[in-house]
Amino acid sequence: MFAHRMKGIKMSGIRKMFDLAGADAIHLGLGEPDFQPPENVRNALKKAVDDGYNKYGATPGMPELRDAIVEKEKRYRKDLTRGNVVVTAGGTEALMASVFTFIGEGDEVLIPDPGFVLYGPQVRLAGGVPVSYPLFEENDFVPKTEDLKITKKTKAIVVNSPSNPTGSVIDENTVKAIIDIAEDNNLLIFSDEVCDEIVYEGKHHSFMGKYDNLIYVNSFSKIYAMTGWRIGYVMAKEEYLKEIAKMHYYTMACPPTPIQYAALEALKGPQDYVKKNLEEYRKRRDVIVDEINKIEGFRCLKPKGAFYAFPSFTFNISSEELAMRIAKANVIVTPGTAFGPNGEKHLRLSYANSLENIKKGMEIIGKVVRDIK
Repeated sequence: MFAHRMKGIKMSGIRKMFDLAGADAIHLGLGEPDFQPPENVRNALKKAVDDGYNKYGATPGMPELRDAIVEKEKRYRKDLTRGNVVVTAGGTEALMASVFTFIGEGDEVLIPDPGFVLYGPQVRLAGGVPVSYPLFEENDFVPKTEDLKITKKTKAIVVNSPSNPTGSVIDENTVKAIIDIAEDNNLLIFSDEVCDEIVYEGKHHSFMGKYDNLIYVNSFSKIYAMTGWRIGYVMAKEEYLKEIAKMHYYTMACPPTPIQYAALEALKGPQDYVKKNLEEYRKRRDVIVDEINKIEGFRCLKPKGAFYAFPSFTFNISSEELAMRIAKANVIVTPGTAFGPNGEKHLRLSYANSLENIKKGMEIIGKVVRDIK
């Protein structure tokens, strides 16, 4: 009945935990800002709908939005043009369309472990073979180049910085080293940078502008709290985007028109919203890391970006079982194994929630693990 490509494809561990949540559960599992989108952006959406911008649009996105994206991304590369952008239904569709454009039967794609839940299934659905490269706590969850195992079948490397689930930020030297490996082996790089403006220490080092054989993915979801609006974009060489646009067209025809007007306002309007939220996330990060490290048996590095903590634990129990026990106490977290086998003995906690809920959730988690001992 079902196509062969669906064999072995499972729903993500994030959704599994989400479905367990009670109505009054404390959600530390979903990577979704608890803020409303900026008021000017919400108003722009309403106005677009009321003004009748509800029809099909251009497949790669409306020109004004693509131009605004180019102006923003010139911070990473100065020679960008409208032809380097396709607007998509979030970063998810941007990556899916790109993977299906470039990855075929038997192609190997290196993906981080732990890494975001989309990477492996998208590669498999395209007929490719995901090959994990490990990220280790002792290296701040930053890739080690010696762990990138290149074979004759390797076609691409997926990188993600700031990282979901670990909150790590890839340093400039590692960015250069990964690019050198890709260049030496004529590999494509898929760079997922959807949290690039949520960095607390140091700076974000983009792969954009440093390597031509690159697919760059970004989104409005995390930065502007527009997760449910499904709007993002992919950037690459024009010759690449002409092919990606075909896959994009046969997936969804065009990005949603009124949402594009809202996204345009997000870029053109004041950016104090982004700065304010960054400082709030910083406070929450400091609190959640301090509270986790107070609980005997947990160890948590201070994440440098995104809004995820990825603590390790020493209890004689699996990540999934621990997450299930915590869920029974009405706090939702995500088991580390949802992000790959190397996530065992870890949990992912999202601090895109109120300080009150974070403190209450950590208190409950502390009680749960005391009972395990």
